[in-house]
Amino acid sequence: MTFSAASGSTPFLAPNLGRFRSCLIAGPFLCPLVAGPSANAWQLLASGLCAAVLLLLASGGAVDRRLAAWLACCVAALALSFSGFADLRFMACAALAGIGLSALAGAGKEDRVVSIPAALAWGVLAAGVINALVGLLQYGNLAEDLLPWITSPTAGRAWGLLRQRNQFGTSISLALVAALWLYAMGDSGRIRSSLVAAVVLLIAATAASGSRTGLLQVVLISVAAGVVAWKERRIASDPIAVRRLPPPLALLAILPLYFALNWLLPQLAAIGTPSKAIASAGALVHRLQPAALGNESRLTLWHNVLSLIAERPLTGWGWGELSYAHFMAVYPGPRFPVLLDNAHNLPLHLAVELGIPAAVLICGGFLWLVITARPWRERDPNRLMAWGLLAVILVHSLLEYPLWYGPFQLVFGLCLGMLWPARASSDRASPSVKKAWLPDGRKLSALASIALLSFVVYAAWDYTRISQIYLPRDERLPPWQDDTLAKVRDSWLFARQVDFAELTLTPVTHENAARMHALAERTLHFSPEPRVIVKLIESAELSGHDEEARLIAERFRVAFPRDYARWLQQNPVETLPAP
Repeated sequence: MTFSAASGSTPFLAPNLGRFRSCLIAGPFLCPLVAGPSANAWQLLASGLCAAVLLLLASGGAVDRRLAAWLACCVAALALSFSGFADLRFMACAALAGIGLSALAGAGKEDRVVSIPAALAWGVLAAGVINALVGLLQYGNLAEDLLPWITSPTAGRAWGLLRQRNQFGTSISLALVAALWLYAMGDSGRIRSSLVAAVVLLIAATAASGSRTGLLQVVLISVAAGVVAWKERRIASDPIAVRRLPPPLALLAILPLYFALNWLLPQLAAIGTPSKAIASAGALVHRLQPAALGNESRLTLWHNVLSLIAERPLTGWGWGELSYAHFMAVYPGPRFPVLLDNAHNLPLHLAVELGIPAAVLICGGFLWLVITARPWRERDPNRLMAWGLLAVILVHSLLEYPLWYGPFQLVFGLCLGMLWPARASSDRASPSVKKAWLPDGRKLSALASIALLSFVVYAAWDYTRISQIYLPRDERLPPWQDDTLAKVRDSWLFARQVDFAELTLTPVTHENAARMHALAERTLHFSPEPRVIVKLIESAELSGHDEEARLIAERFRVAFPRDYARWLQQNPVETLPAP
């Protein structure tokens, strides 16, 4: 059984179809829209839109039934996790569906007009180069003219349009893999020279970011590409090895180039502004020192997560409940000192929220897919690029959570489709079997694409209207300028954001104490931050829940000691524990 994508392409779009596909892949990485309560909401919606259009444009193809079964298991594990937020589980299932539809687009058959690998490579490279240029401008404090289309960090930092240095580093690493593939597949010396210049720019941007994840990815890419280049030269007589990567030593030279640029960039930034150089010089070196690896390090975070897993190993705490579990937990050792909503490691996050059995099913299933595909024996250049892109995202997933962001979901799905297309034997199935088991591919993919487009449009509308609560009245759209909260309270996709806004905007009084207490308890599971905690304590006291107020105050003291001390000074209460 396979899941098919539509076949055929529109003739008048054919000459520019490859470029259009590349733009669709690059677009989510360059989405400048940041509005409302969730910083990545518009980026996710843009990614869903691009995935739907890519599927509409896909040539006939299908994904392997093993991949389809694994994706179905992931959806089932989420859907059957009854604890946690239903809307969050639904959104996670929608994200998995988007990855699956991207895989269908990635599995599309090759044609003479458009190469799916080429569209992916040029799209990822374009996004990386543009982000690299913006990041270097940010690093040199030269990006003010690009506001408000980008966010501008302090001088000496770079994150492009991705608003986070490790996401920036991963985008650059994806572009580096794409540049190496384009170099190997290119015949033109002019294009190859341009790609070498692009690689230098990408390495400079990675150095400017100070991303430790980016450094790790660059090391792995350099070494892995060097090994592939060495193997190519050992089997030079093989027809498949006609296209060549640069010499292995040239690829390994990426590493000294990185460290040289990491030293040089602060010196260049020092010209005319010595104070800026002091602030930015050796940023990566400082981040690798023991002082930077204290309580906020991932080791402390992972130790805390392991403690939470030990408390509920089978069922987990529920999807979206990690932040609440971390706030309420009492740890025997050091405590990760900030709000924790992700384990910063994909297997650990699945285990803490869904339970160990679900984590083993999801991670073990994917590992089985990889082992049976035998990437270490791979020689096809298109698949080697897909493995490289996939590896970059997976390395980041062991340290953070790139798959919570649309651009990486899109690339991940396309790579899945390229690496696990339907077996050729599926195409030779008898017509009666196909008719019995497989819907018409074109109709199926069209319906799936329309469904995804409809969901994106609805989610965009719903998010736009609930975002009005977070704006001053004069900046709201006319339909929601007055009685905004009452008009958007029926939102289901973003009900938690509506609850948060209502809680933080409404003072706690004797008259509304019971309702505010229920609202605060609900919101604590969504975002246990100081202003929510304070509302819960106040409403609990006014509702007569004194023991709960003491318990929450004690957790407040441990989790946010500075905020607790500041609140206690403003609201001295004898019954609450002192810091």
